[in-house]
Amino acid sequence: MSQIQEKHTTAMDLAEAAFTAKLQGNLEQASQLIREAFENEQAAAALIAPQLDAEPSRSILHRSAATLAVDCGEFKAAERLIATALSGNRPEEIAEELKDLFIQINLRPYLERNGINIDNEKINALILKSK
Repeated sequence: MSQIQEKHTTAMDLAEAAFTAKLQGNLEQASQLIREAFENEQAAAALIAPQLDAEPSRSILHRSAATLAVDCGEFKAAERLIATALSGNRPEEIAEELKDLFIQINLRPYLERNGINIDNEKINALILKSK
């Protein structure tokens, strides 16, 4: 198994364990597990990043790492992962998902900078409506 595949598999196993821990009400363990999942997926994405011909795996790994980064509250890391994924020869469908994730990360700060205060429920409704 390649190092990329190994790190990705570990990340997905940790993410699944985090989901289970969250369902069981163990939020501290879930948080720790999702962070470990993010670190492994980010490492896998970093290993494949220079391989521009490794699509769609390259952009999928970056999308996954960016999503885990958001789950950890690591929004700047998520933005960097999205930018790296979009800089390659990614499939259009994945590009759209990456752009949507970028908007989800930046919608609230954008609105707040422009003097618009909106609650989480309305933001979520906007995001879900656009899908």
